[in-house]
Amino acid sequence: MRETSARLLKLLSLLQTRRDWAGADLAERLAVTPRTVRRDVDKLREIGYPVNATAGVGGGYQLGAGAEMPPLLLDDDEALAVAFGLQSAATDSVAGIGEASLRALTKLRQVMPSRIRHRLDALRIDVVERPPRSAVDASVLSVVAGVCHNHERLRFDYRTHDGTEARREVEPYSLVRAGARWYLLGWDLMREDWRSFRVDRLQPKIPTGPRFSPRELPTGGAAAFVAAGIDRAFSQVQARIKLHASIQTIAPMVDEEWGTLESSGDDACTIILSGDSLPSIARWLSAFDTDFTVLDPPELREECARMAERHALLSRRYSSALELPA
Repeated sequence: MRETSARLLKLLSLLQTRRDWAGADLAERLAVTPRTVRRDVDKLREIGYPVNATAGVGGGYQLGAGAEMPPLLLDDDEALAVAFGLQSAATDSVAGIGEASLRALTKLRQVMPSRIRHRLDALRIDVVERPPRSAVDASVLSVVAGVCHNHERLRFDYRTHDGTEARREVEPYSLVRAGARWYLLGWDLMREDWRSFRVDRLQPKIPTGPRFSPRELPTGGAAAFVAAGIDRAFSQVQARIKLHASIQTIAPMVDEEWGTLESSGDDACTIILSGDSLPSIARWLSAFDTDFTVLDPPELREECARMAERHALLSRRYSSALELPA
């Protein structure tokens, strides 16, 4: 019985690795006769795996999609990976699937061998539930994924970063995830160009539009296009500042994605910072904990002056809080 069960698992694994298998090839891989393969296929069907069979020359077996989800064949590491994925999904960037994820995790844990269950329990951590500010509704994500797969036009109401809303119509191509945010890459029919949209800011309109013939994706593919757009959004402005500290002191504080350094002597260095606005760069400068001189643009000096006034006001408020009442 144990030998038969092991052979069934191996047969199922083979059927999952390739779309079509000839009976003779399966028999050779399993070191059994074609008749035994037929019997094993019947046993897989009995426990819920839909295996399609075709007769004649060129016929064979194919693992189909069934009406009911059959038992999953997972090794130890795969089972743990699924469990950790379900655990994180409860507080991840997709809203509306947390409860379902926990239910699925409970069912998976119940059928885990004790050796795997102990590993999962040993790595369990407490999670502070803070839903991401850009969480995407699971139903919206499902609709967008569907039109991408079916090559159907999508109309949606879109809210930009400044709160402005507008109706858009696109040929949707791909969903891209960057950190906790989901983006849709599509061909904007009104602007006749590629655009990326944050999925948490769009509301699809049903029914979807007609089917379209796919275009060639931008150079580098969907992920590269979205990544470039994110970089542009966080690199709207640049500033050049002299920091009165050695480059060895400052270098560990600077990420290459938003700043570059050059030495200006033993006790100074020059940094070129990129950001989404000059006020944000002005706020960053305090993190270096050293004196600095703004080289350009001149508008950053004005932002620093406003920042100084703000800090002076805060200093007076904190100082007055230390005075004892009369």
